[in-house]
Amino acid sequence: MLFGTIDALRRYPIKSLSGETLDSAEIGEGGIPGDRADALFVRSGSARVGKTYRGKEHDRLHLVASAGAARAAAADRGVDVELRSGGSFFDDAPVSLIVDRWLESLNAHVGYGVEWERFRPNLFVRAADGFDEEEGALVGDELDFGSVTLRVRCPIERCVAVTYHPRGAASDPRILRFLAQQRDASLGIYCDVVRTGKTRLGDEITRRRTNGASAHTR
Repeated sequence: MLFGTIDALRRYPIKSLSGETLDSAEIGEGGIPGDRADALFVRSGSARVGKTYRGKEHDRLHLVASAGAARAAAADRGVDVELRSGGSFFDDAPVSLIVDRWLESLNAHVGYGVEWERFRPNLFVRAADGFDEEEGALVGDELDFGSVTLRVRCPIERCVAVTYHPRGAASDPRILRFLAQQRDASLGIYCDVVRTGKTRLGDEITRRRTNGASAHTR
């Protein structure tokens, strides 16, 4: 069945920093090459020594693109960080996806169109007519688009970073409060790659139901 159409593709070369907009992408077993391949790690000045320095710890990281700018921003708050490269610094799974339909109740609650960029997905999808299911109903299903197949692993649990405006305007704590109260603190889905391949903007996504949910269901 038709699930939707890819409206935006993104990768985030350095975890928690600004993203790159793509017209097309190869998707391998580890997701989009170069996505979250680097990350900042705390050396001193924070309780997270030896762990990643993220949007949770710094509400302006998503506005900068370079490691140098991020190190300077951290230093302004007394935190020393180093860049580590060559990894796959995902929170859970290699590909993340959001459907516009999942934002509708949130939009109605806050009174404006909440920017999908706050949620930092790899794929932003315009839902097909008639699609009205929430994330949990898709767990274990497969999504085909371009020459790629993904399997839905689980809904994405959200943190304070979604309250940050993608272009630096004032934060909106109502967003996370609504998700916590109305959507089990989740929005979007994590996916694993079943078949590698290529995709591009405008590709249609079809959904195939499977027998039984993924072992990663929360």
